[in-house]
Amino acid sequence: MKLIFASDSAGTDLKKAIYEYLMGKGYALTDAGEFKDYPDAARKAAHAVADGEARFGFLFCGTGIGMSMAANKVRGVRAAVCTEPYSAKMTRMHNDANVLCLGGRVLGTELAKLIVDAFLDAGYEGGRHQRRVDLICDIEKQGR
Repeated sequence: MKLIFASDSAGTDLKKAIYEYLMGKGYALTDAGEFKDYPDAARKAAHAVADGEARFGFLFCGTGIGMSMAANKVRGVRAAVCTEPYSAKMTRMHNDANVLCLGGRVLGTELAKLIVDAFLDAGYEGGRHQRRVDLICDIEKQGR
């Protein structure tokens, strides 16, 4: 499974720690780099996910919020900011999230590892959730 990473300066240290952690688990990783402005980082990684170059994206900034706002502008991306493992698991299971946004100023490395593991270990349930994911995609198609 291929994963792509990007950050701004506030998220670089956490990005590096999670990158090394997942490298040790054998994932195929791409580091798209550190960007001055978080929307540029989000754009780079989100397009890689939307275009099928990576299965999941991991974005790191100060809080994860700006990254998620920018990444969610890319058609086909469902980005979520998570600050604990349960939300990371649920956003995969119920929302089919494909980008995880984490904050280097609000999360410690060990908690971030738990969040990332929960995200990667969870699978999308589909079923009753697919209708809602389809509704999200409909909003995206309408462009407003």
